[in-house]
Amino acid sequence: MIPILAISIGDFNGIGPEVALKSLIHSDIKKRARVVLLGHNSIISYYQKVIGKKVSIEEIHSMDDVPEKAGVYQISLGTDIPKINPGSYSLQSGKLSMQAVSYGARACLTGTANALITAPISKEAIQKAGYYVPGHTEFLAEICGNPEVLMMLVNPDMNLRVVPFTIHIPLKDVASKINSENLLKQLALLKVCLQNDFQIDSPKIAVLGLNPHAGDGGVLGTEEIEKIIPALRAAQDNQINASGPYPADAFFANKMYEKCDAVVSMYHDQGLIPFKTLSFGAGVNFTGGLPIIRTSPDHGTAFGIAGNNQADHRSFSQALDMAYDLSLKRANGN
Repeated sequence: MIPILAISIGDFNGIGPEVALKSLIHSDIKKRARVVLLGHNSIISYYQKVIGKKVSIEEIHSMDDVPEKAGVYQISLGTDIPKINPGSYSLQSGKLSMQAVSYGARACLTGTANALITAPISKEAIQKAGYYVPGHTEFLAEICGNPEVLMMLVNPDMNLRVVPFTIHIPLKDVASKINSENLLKQLALLKVCLQNDFQIDSPKIAVLGLNPHAGDGGVLGTEEIEKIIPALRAAQDNQINASGPYPADAFFANKMYEKCDAVVSMYHDQGLIPFKTLSFGAGVNFTGGLPIIRTSPDHGTAFGIAGNNQADHRSFSQALDMAYDLSLKRANGN
């Protein structure tokens, strides 16, 4: 099998096109898979010049035209020629980035692609274009029929996996969004994801507390006592090996993540700040619970360095490799 890996090019004014092309230049994945860039040929041409190196790319019209041989292919979406202005965002960049995500996701749903790797989008740009979604995860859930999903940050080299329970919401709303029923659902979904996608038979899951010192017995907050601990007890009753709640600072400082298969944080930054610090730019964002495979780098558009050939492609390369590996496993029924 030669998997078809679709890449949505992201916001073309950010570093997405650059890291995607650098990954293809430096990786041998183009010899093992059929990689399809979704965006516009003018974007690819522009960033090939920025990088100063080229990868051989064949233009095709649709996913149905992908040849049987490994290589890199390109599909131009839309009729307008992109007005590329690195470091800024626009309605056009937001619209094209989401058209590419939608095209790639639907290709995976129909079986004309095996996995989707998404380059970073700008939330300001996509909202300017009329896409009022918090991010990729929620948008893909909508396209796939709104299944229960989770956002998992993965560092394959460290065997580190972090799952934020709440994702793209304001910090002031986090406590009210935590409840035992939904936390139990996420733990159950995470167990299945770890078993099916990562082949971990009996996964160990650690759950962080919301408050400093995990509430300190209720002195610094009662969410642990009222919401998190009941969910953990219910999880254990359902043969889910979940423990906690652990104080977040001590958990990462003492490297307790090395003793588990996944860590559930209560909110976005609580989990992602230590993850990105430990990963040194080599993490992958994986969406669990979808009927399709979706990975992405663990960084954003980085408008501040866009167009200057300064972007680090390691995270995107990791996302490509993980998508390839997961495609083979699913094809083999694992």
